[in-house]
Amino acid sequence: MLFMIRPSPAGSSIVAGLEPVPHRTYFSAQLYSQPVTEQLPQSQAEVQALTRLAGDEFIGAVDGIAAMHRAISDRVFAAVRLGVGPAALPVKAVHDTITEGVYAAVGGTGYVIGEVASAVRVPGVTAPSRTVWGAGVLAAVQGLIGDTLADQTPILSSPMTFRVDGMPVPPEELAAHFPVPTTRLVVLLHGLVETEHSWRLGHRPTYGERLEADLGYSPVFVRFNTGLHISENAAQLSDLLTRLVDSWPMPVHEICLIGHSMGGLVLRSACHQAEQTGQAWVRSVRQMVCLGSPHHGAPLEQLAHYASAVLDLLPETRPLSTLLRRRSAGIRDLRQGSLVDEDWRDLDVNTLRARAVKEVPLLPGVDHYFVTTTITHSPTHPLGVIIGDGMVLSGSGSGRGRTRRLNFDGVNGLHVPAANHFSLLNHDAVYDALHSWLSGMPRRRRQVDTLWP
Repeated sequence: MLFMIRPSPAGSSIVAGLEPVPHRTYFSAQLYSQPVTEQLPQSQAEVQALTRLAGDEFIGAVDGIAAMHRAISDRVFAAVRLGVGPAALPVKAVHDTITEGVYAAVGGTGYVIGEVASAVRVPGVTAPSRTVWGAGVLAAVQGLIGDTLADQTPILSSPMTFRVDGMPVPPEELAAHFPVPTTRLVVLLHGLVETEHSWRLGHRPTYGERLEADLGYSPVFVRFNTGLHISENAAQLSDLLTRLVDSWPMPVHEICLIGHSMGGLVLRSACHQAEQTGQAWVRSVRQMVCLGSPHHGAPLEQLAHYASAVLDLLPETRPLSTLLRRRSAGIRDLRQGSLVDEDWRDLDVNTLRARAVKEVPLLPGVDHYFVTTTITHSPTHPLGVIIGDGMVLSGSGSGRGRTRRLNFDGVNGLHVPAANHFSLLNHDAVYDALHSWLSGMPRRRRQVDTLWP
C-alpha cells in the first residue's frame, strides 16, 4: 500500500553526467541519502534505496490506517456521547492513548527495520534494474509514483535508455551490439509499469527479434519511467533518437515505431515534438503501430480521478483519497490521453471540471496502424463494450470517440478477439499483421477482425 513518503535523512546525490530534459532533472549513480564521501556501487545503491522506500511506505501505510481508525472512533464516540454525556470522554481518552501508542510502536518498528536493512551491504548482488525480476519491481513502483521518485529518490528513477539484454546502452554505442546494422530501425516502447522484457511475454521471441529475422530491421528496445508525464518521456525519446540516428554507421532510411499502451502515446507525442522543433529523425519514420493505446483516455484512471474526490469528502475515507491522489503524473495523463505540456502545466490536477486537451494529429506522410482487443470474441458484445481489454476500451484504442476522433485509415486496424490488454505484447495474430503492414505482403490469415466499419 502506498501512502506518503517521508523524507530520508539529509544527504547528497552525486549527479552522473546525465542530460536534463525540460521540467525535470534526472539523476543516477549514488543513493540520494549517502554522504558524498562514500561511494556506493549501482547495485548496492539500488538495493538500499528500495529497502528504504519499502520502510517509508510501510510507515505511511500505518499512518493512513491510524488516521482512518481515529476518524471512525471520533464519529463513534461522538454518537456515544449523545447518549451518555461527558462520561464517554475518559473512555475515549484511554482508547486514543492506547491506539496511538500501538500505531506509533508499529510505525517505529518499521522505521528501525527499514533503517537497519538499508544499511546492510550484500556484496556481489546484481543491480535490480539489470535483472528481469528487479526491473519489473522497479517498473511497477515507477508506474505508481515515478514522478515522486524522480524528485526524491532519483536512483530508482533512471532516465529513458536503450537496453540490450537488460543493460543500458548509450545511443552512440548501440550499433556495435548488432552483428550487421541495417538502414531500417524498429523502435519498441513498452507501456505503463512494464519494461522491455515485457515484449517477451510467454518466453517467446519478441516482435523486434522476429522482424529482424524476417524483414531485416534492427530492433531498438527502450526502457523508461512510466510515472513521468507522457510529454516528458517523449522529449527524452526524441533526444535519444536524434543521437541514435546521428551516430548510426549508415543512413537510416526507415524507422518503424511500435508502442504498447502508454508507449503508443509517448511515440505520438515524440513525433509531434520532433516535427515542431525540426528534428531530422522524424523524417525517417515510415510506420507507427499503437497496440492497445488509450488515445482518448483509460476508464480506470477516469474512475480513480472521481473516486479520489468522493473519498476526500469524509475523514474516515480521506486517507484512501490521499492514496489515490498519489498516483503518478503518467497515470493521470491517461485520463484523456494528454500528449503535450500544456495539458498539465500550471493546472490543478485534482479538479473535477473536465478540461480540454490539445488534439495532436497523426504524423503526416506516415502509415498509422492500431490494434485493439476485448475479453470477448466480438468487440460489440456488451461486456466487451464496457470492459474492453480490461484496461482500454476499443473506441479509445482505435481513436474513435463520441467527441474526438483520430484519422486512422479503417483498413489499418486489427481487432484481436478474446484476449486481454497484455496479450498484445506478444501475439501471433499481431505479428502477422505487423509483418503484412511492414512488408506489404499478406501472411497466413488468422481468425481476427482486420476491418473496421
